[in-house]
Amino acid sequence: MDKLSLEYLIRHPKIDLKNPPLLVMLHGYGSNEQDLFPFANELPDELLIVSARAPLNMDYNSYAWYSIHFNNDSSNFSDIPEAKDALLIIENFIEGVKEKYKVNPNNTFLLGFSQGTILSTAFALNNPDKVQHVVALSGYINTQLLRENFEKNNFNDLDFFVSHGTVDQVIPVDWARKTPDFLNNLSIKNTYHEYHVGHGVAPQNFYDLNTWIKKRI
Repeated sequence: MDKLSLEYLIRHPKIDLKNPPLLVMLHGYGSNEQDLFPFANELPDELLIVSARAPLNMDYNSYAWYSIHFNNDSSNFSDIPEAKDALLIIENFIEGVKEKYKVNPNNTFLLGFSQGTILSTAFALNNPDKVQHVVALSGYINTQLLRENFEKNNFNDLDFFVSHGTVDQVIPVDWARKTPDFLNNLSIKNTYHEYHVGHGVAPQNFYDLNTWIKKRI
């Protein structure tokens, strides 16, 4: 498998670094790699930033990491086999980026939105040796994507920035509110924020996540 099989946009560090920290962006359902990429202009200069395009082509310039079955109830609307396949694709992609661009292997960020957050959190919990920091925007933890005995992993170097809109009409805020307790039960460092916004990122949300990232560069 070509590790860099996904289309992606890249912002190289704005300063000269031999092994820069890496930030990988995973967009939401029905979007594309350009959706989160404008954030890159405002994120720390030290970062090598890669925004990946999901593999499933839905329509013109619209992509998904896995299918959503809107007619099903809330317990089984996500296509779990496709989502698990996406996690393997993401794993290979991140490895490929690390190899090609010679980044710091011990300072990797995942920034996800919505469906991208669901996969980012699952990937980090399954592979805490491959990512250290997760920015989880407008999503939740889907335990169906977690490997058997994942809780035995070493989470000492892992931490989360979690945020959600209080009037999110796509993913209920109550789903996100379960995340801090879930992470606390695993002794994983985390911070949780809510903002008066729908399914999106408020300016204060971006300011807070950017501040959080800067402290971990």
